[in-house]
Amino acid sequence: MSNISVVFYSGYGHTKVIAQTFAQEIGANLVEIDPNGDISEQDWQTLDQSDAIVFGAPTYMGTAPWQFKKFADASSKKWFTRAWQDKIFGGFIVNNMLGIRNLSDFNPAKAPKKKLSTGITALHEDAEGRVWQQLSLLELLRDEKFLHI
Repeated sequence: MSNISVVFYSGYGHTKVIAQTFAQEIGANLVEIDPNGDISEQDWQTLDQSDAIVFGAPTYMGTAPWQFKKFADASSKKWFTRAWQDKIFGGFIVNNMLGIRNLSDFNPAKAPKKKLSTGITALHEDAEGRVWQQLSLLELLRDEKFLHI
């Protein structure tokens, strides 16, 4: 079995619910970025030992919050030394908009051929090739399954 970690920041708790539920479903480690944008040394070791890392963040004013950005900037040391070169990456963004506006860090990736599930509104690839699936919080709040989490 693969060793998967979900690392996330959640300002109001919505992203945390999704991260916890996802991690529980796939048996993944859960790493929470604190309000100062930091994770512990033990958390860095957990990520280093993972075969795959899934990133999660809310969007504020069309982009990820500074706490997630601080973590992402700190992870650039891993990129520079190629410490995470053979890992598989994924991620999710939680927002309450019906689309992305002014999200300059992301470029549209090839759109999925069909709607994957309730709440999915767009697919994006960042500058380092990681694919992100955007979830609309408004759509999720209308989903009976999500409300019972």
